[in-house]
Amino acid sequence: MSQQPPFIPGQPGQPGQPGQHQQPGQPGQGPHAGQAQQGVPPYPATTPPPPFSEPEAKKSWFARHKVLTIIGAVVLGIILLSAVFGGGGRSDDAAPAVSQDAPAAEQPVDGSAEEPGEAPAEEPAEEPAEEPADDAVGIGTPVASGDLEFTVTGVEPGGTEIGDVLTTTAQGEFLLVHIEVRNTGDSAETFSDSGQKLIDSQGREHETDSSASIYLPDNDVLFTSINPGNTVVGTLVFDLPADAEPVSVLLSGGLFSSDVEVSLR
Repeated sequence: MSQQPPFIPGQPGQPGQPGQHQQPGQPGQGPHAGQAQQGVPPYPATTPPPPFSEPEAKKSWFARHKVLTIIGAVVLGIILLSAVFGGGGRSDDAAPAVSQDAPAAEQPVDGSAEEPGEAPAEEPAEEPAEEPADDAVGIGTPVASGDLEFTVTGVEPGGTEIGDVLTTTAQGEFLLVHIEVRNTGDSAETFSDSGQKLIDSQGREHETDSSASIYLPDNDVLFTSINPGNTVVGTLVFDLPADAEPVSVLLSGGLFSSDVEVSLR
């Protein structure tokens, strides 16, 4: 039987004293040995460490912006669907094809196509006959222009030819206006038939036909000088178209005299 060494307090390796290499937490040793025997864990419970997560700075842009990523994916999906179902260059506004069996639009019998919404063309209204001026005098009434006084004594158709032995032919029809011209001034005045005009019902102005006036005998109003107080008698010849209706004549006493109008109706 082996002999135990004597007990020395504070010496390591003695019964009841922990050694220098004694590990804490072993059963029956250390200050918490009694707690381990009673079912209490030797160390207080601690929260387990969180699972490993990648630092925020190292995450991708899509991972850090999930909402924007989802919206972008939705928009891209809509664009793709529109390209698939709405592509091909089709247009809902394209005009429908006209069936060959459809009846053709009715056209007017005369072949003239009227635009929709347009009123039928109206016949131009016939213009009223030109009326002489209110201050125009009539046949047989003297009227003055400068120092010359005119009196229209009559109007008659001249036919298509004028002259006795030698004749001239009208382009249309001749009209003869008989006048008297009197000098009311103090000096001689020259009168010429070329300064006189005729107005028809369409407002057209006609000049005299001086060459035809030569074929009238004793016609003193071609180009003549009239002394003060004297009177000459003659005929103004007008070559008018067949549809012309004479309304009045414009008579002038000279280059610096105003015209006066005499009604032929």
